[in-house]
Amino acid sequence: MIERRRRRQSHLTIHLTGVLGLLIVGTAGVGVYRYSAYLTAVIAASVLLMAASHVLLARAIRRHELIEHALHDTNRELESFSYSVSHDLRAPLRSIDGFSQALVEDAGPTLDERSRSHLERIRSATQRMGRLIDDLLALSRVTRAEMKRERVDVSEIATQVAAELARHAPARAVAVTIAPGLTATGDPQLVRLALQNLIENAWKFTSRRAQASIEVGPTKDAHGEPAFYVRDNGAGYDPSVATKLFGPFQRLHPASDFPGTGIGLATVKRIVHRHGGRIWAEGKIDAGACFYFTLG
Repeated sequence: MIERRRRRQSHLTIHLTGVLGLLIVGTAGVGVYRYSAYLTAVIAASVLLMAASHVLLARAIRRHELIEHALHDTNRELESFSYSVSHDLRAPLRSIDGFSQALVEDAGPTLDERSRSHLERIRSATQRMGRLIDDLLALSRVTRAEMKRERVDVSEIATQVAAELARHAPARAVAVTIAPGLTATGDPQLVRLALQNLIENAWKFTSRRAQASIEVGPTKDAHGEPAFYVRDNGAGYDPSVATKLFGPFQRLHPASDFPGTGIGLATVKRIVHRHGGRIWAEGKIDAGACFYFTLG
């Protein structure tokens, strides 16, 4: 809504500037009419050229608006479809999981090892599908949610996320370093979700390190704009497949090594793009990874 209002204001400014230019040139033409027919002809030609340019610009803006509206409507329909399908799939999955559990509990003693293994595999598959659906719903909400921009304490959010992870895994020794005074302008809930996904990723992929480390700090992008980074010394990734990092359901490591659904980084990318920023990464196999992002 805010972006649409800004575009309308920008288009209005363009039109007003064009009209003002025509008025100035036209007024000048009237002023010099009595002194020089040549100058009058030049100014008249300039007025016609400016008018034609303004008409072409207005048509181009209108075409751009129509295309943008069509894309917006299509994206909304796809998001609504994704949300509906994901939501409708949850009920039958819960039934499959519930009845499989009931069968294990009620008939467990009479089942052989192979039959019990089949039932456990059914439950495991339905639970994994349930997690995928939950992540799809979360991804859909990121795009549908109304944004409320305000000043956000990035350092405080990162500290809270890291503390929560440490509470859930007290046996792990992870050196977490968070630069103080990191702030940004953005939606507090979406910024928290982005940081949570990035730090959780770092936490997960350093799980096999005896001395794991995670760092959150400030930097600048190639244009000198403020940016943030989340760095770890974990498993890293193959740079040749870096283009897959931010795609939904793209996994660069086997699920047996590092569990997950492959939605986290796609969610972060959508959040960053909604803020008008960008995200990129650097990493090597077994040498950690670093994710950089801006928030517009």
